Amino acid sequence: MDSTTPLPLDGIRVIEFSHMVMGPTCGLVLADMGAEVIKIEPPGVGDRTRILTNSGIGFFAAFSRNKKSVQVDLEDAEEREALLRLIDTADVVIENFRPGGLEAKGLGYAALSARNPRLIYCSLKGFLSGPYEKRTALDEVVQMMTGLAYMTGPAGRPLRAGAPVNDMMGGMFGAIAVLGALRQRETTGQGQHVQSGLFENSAFLVSTHMLQQAISGTEPPPMPSGKRAWGVYDVFESADGVQIFVGVVTDRQWQIFTDRLLEPELLDPAWATNTLRAQGRETLIPLVARMLKNHSIAELEAMCEAAGLPFARITKPWDLFDDPHLNHAGGMVPITLPDGTETASPALPIQFGDSRLGLRTPVPLAGQDTAEVLGPFRNRVPDAAE
Repeated sequence: MDSTTPLPLDGIRVIEFSHMVMGPTCGLVLADMGAEVIKIEPPGVGDRTRILTNSGIGFFAAFSRNKKSVQVDLEDAEEREALLRLIDTADVVIENFRPGGLEAKGLGYAALSARNPRLIYCSLKGFLSGPYEKRTALDEVVQMMTGLAYMTGPAGRPLRAGAPVNDMMGGMFGAIAVLGALRQRETTGQGQHVQSGLFENSAFLVSTHMLQQAISGTEPPPMPSGKRAWGVYDVFESADGVQIFVGVVTDRQWQIFTDRLLEPELLDPAWATNTLRAQGRETLIPLVARMLKNHSIAELEAMCEAAGLPFARITKPWDLFDDPHLNHAGGMVPITLPDGTETASPALPIQFGDSRLGLRTPVPLAGQDTAEVLGPFRNRVPDAAE
């Protein structure tokens, strides 16, 4: 955004106790929107997410831009007291540790709100209040519990989604709750405890399948079964061996599709309506696949784009580094990693006017802001009013 325009959350101070994905995502949303997000890390290497390998190696880099890093030894009484004084100046605390973990260190909502009644305390948990609330959860666990994995995999082979969708969306819902609580505080003058649940997020994601069953009385089959509401809604292969998804979801789109392909077999009355096409997918999809196989990927993409048909070449996540749309006008945020590597990450998928939310500070080194942020609160004699 224009450097002269205040960001939406300018002036809001957030203390982040988090690791992995859900909490850091919540903090990232608030940080990108202008909040001062101070990530609290343990001494030494800092947040253990920094040193994850394999599928977790990108977690810290993806969710840590625009944040400050402060290291605190919570077992040290003086350090903990300095941290408490810092929290007294904060608007928001976010945390995603096991239930009771921060309470045991005097950093739960009850203790902190007693000192700072305007504080909004956001807990990002596996489960909200109820019989499961003490359970340990993972993204994969709740995908299995809610049927998301059932709907994603082939019949009899539940499969988690290929990204931490619940962790990231759960973090976003946490940020939404924080924004709502900030707005409510303007009226009441009081903070509150808000929560976001991983399990409940996954249940929300499958709500359309739940209602499909309730309305139709029939259990929806897993998505890979091929039973779709639309006739042409599948992945095909071009003449040059590139996979492409094409969707034809209305009768008007079908007319456009057949006009462009000029294939007489598609004019058969058996395919005249979407209902007929959906019912005849077992015959129609191989027929369309044979026809599209006669065209190069460039021809198919040009045809679909000119006709306004939904289409997408099948890509890998790392192909997005070079995506022309994503790289247009701030869609990718440049990142310098602590080791000096230059890379980029997608910006938040929101826009204010013509502007995207970008980078203010790179991924921080562990504890790089400790002296600046925590220094004024160390060995300080409290004011008489405190």
